[in-house]
Amino acid sequence: MKHARVIYQGRSMSAVESDGALLLESGQRVDFDTVTWLPPLADVPRPRTILALGLNYADHAKELAFKAPDEPLAFVKGQSSLIGHRAQTVRPVGVQMMHYECELAVVIGRTAKLVKKADAYDIITGYTVANDYAIRDYLENWYRPNLKVKGRPSCTPIGPWLVDAADIADPMQLALQTTVNGKVTQSGNTRDMIFDVPTLIEYFSSFMTLQPGDVILTGTPDGVVDCKVGDVVVTSIESIGALENSICAPSTLLGSEPNFVQHLESPKRASS
Repeated sequence: MKHARVIYQGRSMSAVESDGALLLESGQRVDFDTVTWLPPLADVPRPRTILALGLNYADHAKELAFKAPDEPLAFVKGQSSLIGHRAQTVRPVGVQMMHYECELAVVIGRTAKLVKKADAYDIITGYTVANDYAIRDYLENWYRPNLKVKGRPSCTPIGPWLVDAADIADPMQLALQTTVNGKVTQSGNTRDMIFDVPTLIEYFSSFMTLQPGDVILTGTPDGVVDCKVGDVVVTSIESIGALENSICAPSTLLGSEPNFVQHLESPKRASS
């Protein structure tokens, strides 16, 4: 099943895909174009942990002229960076290189520690698409994505769907693609990850406790290009969905773009 979080008539609520439309928790069926899309993540009673991978595809590491890492190159993101499908991402004034990163996002379903690779899929509730924009001008160096690169509001569109883990036969055999203004600029496959999903879960859970609602962004293949104001970027993953996003100037939003943190209302409260 494909799950979503949306704003409809001023209220945030959950929804599911139903025959090419949205079936809202209120029982209403509405068209995709009648809602504002939020990240398709359930509320959690704490700050969620967002773990992200750098250089997790050998071709992307080569593209950046770096040796592939010997262990996962990970960093943490704040959830205020998350926005939904069809939202806008700000390109700061004066930057020279801001590019998309189409990534498989893994959503944790239960508390887990010291998980073995053989059991890793048991703790996953579902998968979604993430576009983890990077502003290369702000990097301390290629190996250290700092907060100015990866932690900015609007820099991580995610969605539109959270697809149940049971509906994805093999998450390590999914085609990824990015288009910019309708032109294909990136193609890859999750089978080319250096560290696959079970390896990542075993790695992270070896030194920290994973909690329901935590998210792992698994890295991007090669083929990243600079994105300008006005560009429409679509990052898609086979069997999961196509995430649309556009680039805007800072003056366009002025803090008005809906993001995940602004809409942490629970589904029950939202529909009351």
